[in-house]
Amino acid sequence: MTTEPRNPPPQYVLRLKRALGGKAGWTGLAVQIVFAAVLAWVAYEIVANARTNLETQRIASGFGFLRNTAGFDVSQNLISYTGSDTYTRVFLVGLLNTLLVSVIGIVFATIIGFVLALCRLSPNWLLSRLGEIYVEIVRNLPLLFQLLFWYLAVLAALPAPRQSINLFNAVFLSNRGLVIPRPIGQAGLDPFLAAVAVGILGSLLLRGYARRALFQRGQAIRIGPYVLGLLVGLPLLTMLIFGLPLTFELPQLRGFNFAGGSRVIPELVALVVALSTYTAAFIAEIVRAGIQSVHKGQMEAGSSLGLSRGATSRLIVMPQAMRVIVPPLTNQYLNLTKNSSLAVAIGYPDLVSVFAGTTLSQTGQAIEIIAITMGVYLVLSLVTSAIMSVYGWRINRSLGA
Repeated sequence: MTTEPRNPPPQYVLRLKRALGGKAGWTGLAVQIVFAAVLAWVAYEIVANARTNLETQRIASGFGFLRNTAGFDVSQNLISYTGSDTYTRVFLVGLLNTLLVSVIGIVFATIIGFVLALCRLSPNWLLSRLGEIYVEIVRNLPLLFQLLFWYLAVLAALPAPRQSINLFNAVFLSNRGLVIPRPIGQAGLDPFLAAVAVGILGSLLLRGYARRALFQRGQAIRIGPYVLGLLVGLPLLTMLIFGLPLTFELPQLRGFNFAGGSRVIPELVALVVALSTYTAAFIAEIVRAGIQSVHKGQMEAGSSLGLSRGATSRLIVMPQAMRVIVPPLTNQYLNLTKNSSLAVAIGYPDLVSVFAGTTLSQTGQAIEIIAITMGVYLVLSLVTSAIMSVYGWRINRSLGA
């Protein structure tokens, strides 16, 4: 007679019930089926109603309009574009303009935000109060109001091109925008770029080696002279051998406007300034909170190891603060990207203005255009979140979390 316990019955029905209905069982499954049916019915009604309305108004549906000729010009385009190009080209022009203002805005907002946070944490009373006043004023005013202020009250009040603000006869600021020298590539450009790439890669490898030596063996290695040689000396050497990488075409005042050079339209300047300064006020508070979340004993621990105050802040305090800073900082980057759609208020040709504005007005295909525009902003936000998540993961890994 065997004494081994019998195997439990398979209970397939019980497993199926838990898999489909969870803890609620068959009741939970029934609720899910009813909810899915309601969603499907609502979606069907929306699609059927939209199709009926389109047929009533005799508006074509589908994405065939993207191959039609746009027939209008765009004031700023990073790729070649004329009015005879298609709506697909208009979409690309608007998308690149949105990416341009978002990237520039994120860079400037981050720099300004970190500087403001350091000002607020400074023991200097004046710097601390100035930083506090800036944050309290800027973050409590509507962004649209600030955008109109920079565009209408500041940039539009600048003098005409003939009386423009002149800087070394090379940079001119007027109510037509900012005119700067245009770089023109020369024969030495490719070797110069290769030297810069090698310098950056070598500097990153040196930095990694120095950090491993510090944290594993406690050996502090000065890599500053070597990094300087890679980033500055190597490109200079290629310039001596292959010649200058760039020459610049200077703008010249002819008649009532400038000829030559590159022009930055005032709409772009106003949008970048408004987005950067507004978002920087929020970033400053995030950075300040992150730094203050690190215990003061960490500074004392760094001093006991013989590190300077700057090295302690860079190697000990900031990495720990970044774990707190990165999640809300990501939210501010997403807000800045989405807030760039306010560009339509001042006529900057971003995606909303040229595609969801002018193109929609000409074609009348609102559903397709709005869906594409929403999809683009969703993808931009998801990509930004993914990049920042990877950055946060690297910080946590380096701290051994």
